[in-house]
Amino acid sequence: MMDTVLITGGTGLVGQALTTFLLEKGYKVIILTRKKLRSDDPHLQYALWDPSRKLLDTTALQQADHIIHLAGANVADKRWTTSRKKEIADSRIQSARLLFERLRDTPNKVRKVISASATGYYGAFNGDVFTETDPPARDYLGNTCKDWEDSIRQMETLGKHVVILRTGLVLSLKGGVIREFYQPLRLGFATIMGGGEQWVSWIHLQDLVRIYYAAIVNDQMQGAYNAVAPHPVTNKDLVLSLARIAKGKSFVTMHVPAFVLQVAVGEMSVEVLKSVKVSSEKIRQTGFQFSYPEVEEALEQILSAARKK
Repeated sequence: MMDTVLITGGTGLVGQALTTFLLEKGYKVIILTRKKLRSDDPHLQYALWDPSRKLLDTTALQQADHIIHLAGANVADKRWTTSRKKEIADSRIQSARLLFERLRDTPNKVRKVISASATGYYGAFNGDVFTETDPPARDYLGNTCKDWEDSIRQMETLGKHVVILRTGLVLSLKGGVIREFYQPLRLGFATIMGGGEQWVSWIHLQDLVRIYYAAIVNDQMQGAYNAVAPHPVTNKDLVLSLARIAKGKSFVTMHVPAFVLQVAVGEMSVEVLKSVKVSSEKIRQTGFQFSYPEVEEALEQILSAARKK
């Protein structure tokens, strides 16, 4: 009998890919959602939860051997108003606290809690590549990631094995930044953000899913890991690589000036223009091998798969 994995945020981009992967591996998956959903797959079920109302189906919790915590409002979906910033933080931290309280108060067999975090934990690139031992940035995302991780680390006081994955930009045409860059490319425009020299730490969706799986099966993994590919690229290189693979030479390069980004997305523009160069050495030391270590091959695979559909 394979283990049962309970996933929060299981209906999002990473959650859907991870669910498919785990089901193919023979795991049973339970997804916590705010809406009552049904599945025709006997190995997949849905259970209700609502962190804002402190609701969680403890029957589902009692079945779980592992918890993967992906829940959280999308950082890039809306302008960062005061209320939106509170929603982004609360959706991660309150949900983690609810999991902690229910695990503390309910008999369970959960061995591992694996949580998403983000490379927004680190500050702007200052010449040194960030590693897991570096302190968090003293800005909005840095503070949010620190509080998010602290709320997950509480699980260690319950005897749970905790793994935290600080994730870079996830490459997929099903969502995230690549889809945003791909839209103007349909009209022949390769849109570079600002000067384009800012570093981007990225990861192919398939590699990210495999890292989550590694965290389940590898009992030596504990603490924080950067979930990023070994070779960061500049924003300009990322966009132009995508353009060349998608359009050959049939595109026009456009720079979106910083002041235009500021008008368009407000405070979030600081993150769009921030250089983030993060090391993947620690995750590679566990024996993990990336299927897509270079951005060109990652983008080739993504676009090739999209063409076949």
